[in-house]
Amino acid sequence: MQQITQLKKIRVLVGSKNPVKVNAAKIAICQLFPDIDIECIGMHAPSGVPDQPMTDVETREGAINRVKYCREFSATAQQADGESVAELFIAMEGGVDNFEYGPATFAYTVIATRSQLSVGRSAQLPISPSIYKSLVAGEELGDVMDKLFNTNNIKQKGGAIGLLTQGHATRESVYTQALILAMAPMLNPELYLD
Repeated sequence: MQQITQLKKIRVLVGSKNPVKVNAAKIAICQLFPDIDIECIGMHAPSGVPDQPMTDVETREGAINRVKYCREFSATAQQADGESVAELFIAMEGGVDNFEYGPATFAYTVIATRSQLSVGRSAQLPISPSIYKSLVAGEELGDVMDKLFNTNNIKQKGGAIGLLTQGHATRESVYTQALILAMAPMLNPELYLD
């Protein structure tokens, strides 16, 4: 990602077809590089963890697995017209955990290039013990929220975040912020050398 401002295009491969995740990735990268053409594509990428990750570790592992899958799937980008293209691989994995102060939901965001990998984490949203109990029983958070709030497929919209904050934050806004933060090593590579 060095000298990225000299590039004409960034191709972003997102490890999900969920429109919330694809849009968050596009918004974050467009904010960071407003003068570069951004191509953002969602693809199915297996997480290798349960559909509802129940621990911090499981959630992080799911996001890392999705990015690794995207990176392995993609061949090095080449443009027929000779344009310089950078590739970014992005994944977000939402999960829950029961911390000493109570249950909460959060997401891990992972951004990679061919040679770098950066892991970030979103803010977390406290969830009620009754919601957490439903998740322990095997339900997914989106399905629990749909039942509680009489919504349909909320995980591809504002998510639990949108519902529980009464629209003051959304799943997309939280993912966007976490992705921007996770980009710090790629924006400042000289500071992150071993």
